[in-house]
Amino acid sequence: MSRSQSCFGYPLSIFFIVVNEFCERFSYYGMRALLILYFTLFIRWDDNLSTAIYHTFVALCYLTPILGALIADSWLGKFKTIVSLSIVYTIGQVVLAVSSINDLTDGNRDGTPDSLPVHVALSMIGLALIALGTGGIKPCVSAFGGDQFEEGQEKQRNRFFSIFYLAINAGSLLSTIITPILRVQQCGIHSKQSCYPLAFGVPAALMAVSLIVFLIGSRMYKKFQPQGNIMAKVVKCIGFAIKNRIRHRSKKFPKREHWLDWAKEKYDERLVSQIKMVTRVMFLYIPLPMFWALFDQQGSRWTLQATTMNGRMGIIEIQPDQMQTVNAILIVILVPIMEAVVYPLIAKCGFNFTSLKRMTVGMFLASMAFVLAAIVQVEIDKTLPVFPKGNEVQVKVLNIGNDNMTISFPGEMMTLNQMSQTNEFMTFDVDKLSINISSTGSPVTPVTHNFEQGHRHTLLVWAPSQYRVIKDGLDEKPDKGENGIRFVNAFDESFNITMDGTVYVNVNSHNASEYQFFPSGTKSITISSTEISQQCGRDFNSPRLEFGGAYTYVIRSTVDGCPELKVFEDISPNIVNMALQIPQYFLLTCGEVVFSVTGLEFSYSQAPSNMKSVLQAGWLLTVAVGNIIVLIVAGVGQMSQQWAEYILFAALLLFVCIVFGIMARFYTYVNPAEIEAQFDEDEKKKNLEKDNLYPTLDSVSQTQM
Repeated sequence: MSRSQSCFGYPLSIFFIVVNEFCERFSYYGMRALLILYFTLFIRWDDNLSTAIYHTFVALCYLTPILGALIADSWLGKFKTIVSLSIVYTIGQVVLAVSSINDLTDGNRDGTPDSLPVHVALSMIGLALIALGTGGIKPCVSAFGGDQFEEGQEKQRNRFFSIFYLAINAGSLLSTIITPILRVQQCGIHSKQSCYPLAFGVPAALMAVSLIVFLIGSRMYKKFQPQGNIMAKVVKCIGFAIKNRIRHRSKKFPKREHWLDWAKEKYDERLVSQIKMVTRVMFLYIPLPMFWALFDQQGSRWTLQATTMNGRMGIIEIQPDQMQTVNAILIVILVPIMEAVVYPLIAKCGFNFTSLKRMTVGMFLASMAFVLAAIVQVEIDKTLPVFPKGNEVQVKVLNIGNDNMTISFPGEMMTLNQMSQTNEFMTFDVDKLSINISSTGSPVTPVTHNFEQGHRHTLLVWAPSQYRVIKDGLDEKPDKGENGIRFVNAFDESFNITMDGTVYVNVNSHNASEYQFFPSGTKSITISSTEISQQCGRDFNSPRLEFGGAYTYVIRSTVDGCPELKVFEDISPNIVNMALQIPQYFLLTCGEVVFSVTGLEFSYSQAPSNMKSVLQAGWLLTVAVGNIIVLIVAGVGQMSQQWAEYILFAALLLFVCIVFGIMARFYTYVNPAEIEAQFDEDEKKKNLEKDNLYPTLDSVSQTQM
């Protein structure tokens, strides 16, 4: 055990522990903020699979703390456990960053990985190592910090835990702002892509810094040898009680007051009494996973919802994965307000707002947050374009010629000026569709084309008898907030077009390219052609792209033969603003404050001093089970409407809230300190009786002699 050095009354070693925790939380939350969009945009999994994998990872992160506690208490001790698992953690972050390098398998340099399974395998290995690392050190770091204080430093220890909690929130807040900004940058060796390697690389670097800082303070730490794990004793005692009860299930054996009393043959009464207190609290934990099932969807379903919204708020542009920062900001604001204002005000009103009542209110607020999420989803769905169904087709006409064109459809005729299009896609029955093209002084030309039902088509026209029908590649609105861009070549020769690093190869004359997808912002466009004069400008900037739109960029020739860019909207961008998510984040964060913080306080107040770690393990287990519930619903539910899934989760939590309220109604609060003091008093009496008995025996023996 090292001798502690102090600074302003605090052990100097805690500085390294606080910095270590800040860097580790920055690393974890920064990586986790990107994860759902990495799955959907880079690996190209659908929303349900991405959600299932995301929540599987989070569940593992909350299951492995039990393993970390066992290793620390029974084998390596806290210091060695933190160091060894931090190395595993850092390796996992590096592997995940490497898995996101597009050029790793992009042999043909087309901007798309040639072997996605390689990237998937690397990312899964990385996430498994991260889950083991972050979960393994979770129960050790705060407890190791508490070990650094001497007797009589309770005040400093309490302040340390406040600073420690602040470091966690600061790391979470900064990382969820910074890493999404890094993600939308463009980088790459052969082709420019969203910069996931940088966005994942920074958290990996912070985890390495976290490990180095922790090791620098090594000589200053107080290190204790493993004392044995209380959880193992609890499990063995419960197991023995169950076996003993089954062995004595016959009616000839008298019943005992509590099923744990069957363990008294092997374990002392104090331990059995302590485990009884713990199991009473654990019983109340049964409904709690449902709260976490909703809460942890901030990083999955709610982030995916944000991708279908507009992130522009005044002069600021918010990325979908940055909306999670609202929770971290509100936590910092609401915790002191609740403690200093709301709870005292409720107490003054004479209402007995107990811990379990607070937790019930927290569940209700989280349920209502998902009702708001469903309302927002309905508003988003109203803005979605209508695509053809069944026997329907949709047609839009785009005149890329220099003359006005008259287009006739069944029951409708319209005239299009040069370089213009119809206002919207028109819907027809494929069996009744007939289209004719005409122009002043020219004969009528019928459009002969087998339109494919259930799809959109664009009719390109540049002369009365010259046209081309193009089947649009979009059957749904561009997802994840990206924008679909295609080019139409109105020149007489083919050329290549490069937009923001993405190459449209050989766009033929009077034809359209396939859609490629880009994030929001202004993009650079370069035309490559030997037919265009060197005096002509070939570089353009696109209009500012918003979120979720689709556009046709027509490259036409001006009078002097130089290229000119004309933009047409195919699908309007997202118009529902991300600010509409703030109310649901506010309700969920209020629920977290009155549920999570209060739940931990309640658990600690109702457990014996040597059983705190058991309850912490049980609490983390409820988080893991909650995430397992989400992946089951996402995998099995497969609801066609997202708003319906939100309502389902809200209804489930509301039901659980009622059940928990009933359970709480019958719970009797105890004071573990008083119960343990009574045991101490009983032991003192027994010892006194023994001490009084020995002199009596001595006098009797001397008399006999």
